[in-house]
Amino acid sequence: MRSANVTKNTGVMRADDKPTATPASYLDQLTMVLDESWLAIHTVSVRHALRLLSTGAARGVLPESSETLDFMSWMDLEVASGEYAIRSVRKSVRVPEVIVLTRYRGVPMRTPSFSRRNLMRRDRHQCQYCGVKPGIHELSIDHVMPRSRGGRSTWENCVLACRRCNRKKRNRTPPQAGMNLLREPRVPRWSPFVEVPKTHLRPSWERFVDANVWKNAVAS
Repeated sequence: MRSANVTKNTGVMRADDKPTATPASYLDQLTMVLDESWLAIHTVSVRHALRLLSTGAARGVLPESSETLDFMSWMDLEVASGEYAIRSVRKSVRVPEVIVLTRYRGVPMRTPSFSRRNLMRRDRHQCQYCGVKPGIHELSIDHVMPRSRGGRSTWENCVLACRRCNRKKRNRTPPQAGMNLLREPRVPRWSPFVEVPKTHLRPSWERFVDANVWKNAVAS
């Protein structure tokens, strides 16, 4: 069986041979993963997606038609002008943007990892005390229950705060500082995009996800 060369030395390019990034970076770009019910459940690197195709654990999806293809059929696809392609030994192979699993049922229960970037997304780059949106460099992570009093760095105890509100609150709880939160901090709903930078989203993914999930991903 033929297999695509997906090592770090493999070249990935535009179909017109005008690459705009390094070969390794193309292989590290993302492919959307659908479960057997065609629900978006994850994103993996293009390199990993090709492995799943080659082992039969997934089929490639043509976003324009939703047709699914096995590995050999995917290898035989012609690469249109403007499409990303992986250079194999004999030819160029189209980069899979969406794959559907053949050996998995059900949706995993996942929790977004707690990080500054994900907190920015949850709180919409907005101070949770006064509502101002001063820019990411003017926002800091505030512990509702101060760490000096045992407060932990969790979704339920952390919010974004502007410099002015941070100085006002200091090492106190919101009631002690006479301040109110705009909304109760909670663990955000997980989506396959919650940890994907906006610049890594592919337009072809939109048709496979809930409209509100996509809207939030694009806006974050």
